[in-house]
Amino acid sequence: MSDLAKDLHFVLFPLMAQGHIIPIVDIARLLAQRSAIVTIITTPANAIQFKAIVTRSTHAGLDIRVAELYFPSEEVGLPKGCENFDMLSTLNLSNYFFAAISMTTNIAQKFNIPRLVFHGPSCFSILLSNIIFDSNILFEVASNSEKFVVPGLPDNIELTETTVSTMINPRMSPLMKEFYEQLVQSEKEADGVVATFEELEPWYVKEYARVMGTKVWCIGPVSLYNRDTLDKVERGKKASINEHDCLHWLGMQNPCSVVYVCLGSLSRLATSQKIEIGLGLEESNRPFIWCIRYKTEEFDKWFLEEGYEERVKGKGLIIMGWAPQVLILSHQAIGGFLTHCGWNSTLKGICAGVQLLTWPMFAYQFVNEEMVGEEEKVGVVAKKEDITRAIEILMNEDEEAEDRRKRATKLSTMAKKAMEEGGSSHLNMTPLVQAIIQAAKPKE
Repeated sequence: MSDLAKDLHFVLFPLMAQGHIIPIVDIARLLAQRSAIVTIITTPANAIQFKAIVTRSTHAGLDIRVAELYFPSEEVGLPKGCENFDMLSTLNLSNYFFAAISMTTNIAQKFNIPRLVFHGPSCFSILLSNIIFDSNILFEVASNSEKFVVPGLPDNIELTETTVSTMINPRMSPLMKEFYEQLVQSEKEADGVVATFEELEPWYVKEYARVMGTKVWCIGPVSLYNRDTLDKVERGKKASINEHDCLHWLGMQNPCSVVYVCLGSLSRLATSQKIEIGLGLEESNRPFIWCIRYKTEEFDKWFLEEGYEERVKGKGLIIMGWAPQVLILSHQAIGGFLTHCGWNSTLKGICAGVQLLTWPMFAYQFVNEEMVGEEEKVGVVAKKEDITRAIEILMNEDEEAEDRRKRATKLSTMAKKAMEEGGSSHLNMTPLVQAIIQAAKPKE
């Protein structure tokens, strides 16, 4: 353990969403490992989800504390007890959580405390978002399905308004536009911490730092901090399957033969789409793990009446609820990952060295799909009308698939080296802490 940050106290205030809370807890452990005191501010419902891993970290000598604050959900128009994106009936209510985060700018200024901004997405995604907003290019396209090339990039990145509208909407209300501009401005007034690694997107890291006029510290993939089985199992919510049962099932499969399916904690697929996935997995005749986090009565009825779980017994493992994703993906039996392309899931797939079958739904996910498919060439687009064929393309043994596997293995090696002692992300922690020490010194 390094004593570099011995006299520092970091206060971490994550956005109340699993995709932010989980990596923030990893970052807390990375900072505490350098002898810093770390306090995570969150609400009771969120705190309970990472209580076990924080308790074990404190028993190991890390000074990590949790400050639980009451969240006035009903007072601001949210359902009673709604303290996380997972609990929202619609993402249209998510602005209440973003509003809670925005207060940190004024608090830091009031008490003259150095502030860092944690970026959930990649530098690639954030930079593209800023370029699209600043260039007004979406006002030049004839329809929301017309492809446009994102200007100012070294690569030919084509998107449509439909795919980026939940990430950046040119026709947003004046109030939302003002909120977005304030958010970008607050980011320009603080250095950024990004859960990526420099070797994955070198040009985009440098260009994003140049555009923002700040330092950008790449310290990921932080999921790799979780090395033992218990860390992997307890990362996030309590798993809905016993890890020994999960590992036993995986141990019976051939290497690189299993398709893992998990479409994120916020995805709300229509019942027809879920059924489509289920039938596609069954027809693929390949072993699979399917994590189903969100269900409807209609889906439950189909699942039970069709006897789906019994039909795929021996070939498919169904997890209703939360899966130990890092544990599963790191197993040698996994050969492909059907993902919604959330950045955390994308990075975990990259770390595991598996090919990705991409099914983005909103926000930065479509841009992440471009990154893994067109830039890194480790992804295959899941055609909604033919899941079976998409799985076959991903998992077959032809030259194209073999090239994807080699690329995925190479990226995995790069990611792991970045987090090891002497790697780029490991080394970035030192100047990051030193910059905070310098910024915290009284001004003469």
